[in-house]
Amino acid sequence: MAVNSEDGRELRSFKFKDEDQTQEVRAVERRILLETLANELPPETVRFSSKLGKIQSSENGETLLQLTNGTTLLAKIVIGCDGIRSPIAKWMGFSEPKYAGYSAFRGLGVYPDGQPFAANVNYIYGRGLRAGYVPVSPTKVYWFICYNSPSSPGPKITDPALLRKQAKELVNNWPEELIRLIDLSPDETISKTPLVDRWLWPGLSPPASTGKVVLVGDAWHPMTPNLGQGACCALEDSVILTKKLANAIKSGPAAIEGALRAYGEERWPRVFPLTVRANLVGSLLQWDNQLVCSIRNNIVIPKLVRLGPVLEHTNFECEPLKA
Repeated sequence: MAVNSEDGRELRSFKFKDEDQTQEVRAVERRILLETLANELPPETVRFSSKLGKIQSSENGETLLQLTNGTTLLAKIVIGCDGIRSPIAKWMGFSEPKYAGYSAFRGLGVYPDGQPFAANVNYIYGRGLRAGYVPVSPTKVYWFICYNSPSSPGPKITDPALLRKQAKELVNNWPEELIRLIDLSPDETISKTPLVDRWLWPGLSPPASTGKVVLVGDAWHPMTPNLGQGACCALEDSVILTKKLANAIKSGPAAIEGALRAYGEERWPRVFPLTVRANLVGSLLQWDNQLVCSIRNNIVIPKLVRLGPVLEHTNFECEPLKA
């Protein structure tokens, strides 16, 4: 990992294994991850383009799902992993995720003849502005730019040319390799999104499940990406939920509802602190005060930050799932 200032000065660099033997970084393109998981399922298990229009409980304890294309499904168990704007979470009484005060441009630079960054994670810190990029394959490099916009994330923009132009304007005088990454990103990979989260305060937020409807991942605990743990937590959720359901699904409705409650109770102590921590880390990294940024760049990052304590949250132990 290399951490630089906006003028290209190296603030710190290290190898993960030299700092902490338990740590590593594995970056993967989301499309590849989803395709890999989907390909392990029997054919036609996944119905794509199935947008949920309405959800309601039925008298026999099952859940009625009405899709926007007119299809109706009657489900014995509903696992809502439908993302940050989850209609299932809304139906269960969860609040809308809260805007964190900054937004992000993201993209995927493509190098047909091979990307030049090897296995390196790169961060660049400015004032109220930061960027990063990391290879996800021999030919593709993921990049992001986070910028402050405290009052509002602004209008939604979908025009790739305008998104590219705005992203480049933010980092106009930053290292040339970042500008080139933006230029090498196909239109369909460039996006701009407001960063949001939801804090699951004990006693105030609804539980993860209602009857035989349960939430997973961003639908339940959206968090800012400052710890790189959003999708990771969704995978952890899935592992724990699978284990709980495997023992209960043959025992009837009461056992299933108990398993879903047990899943929520086990996962909450993990995901709530991570959500809060991600938010606080983002606030620190988005500082725009000149003096504070100088202290961050010259003292905190080079001399005070230790990788082990900073990344201990990434350690998650579980036994392998059994077929």
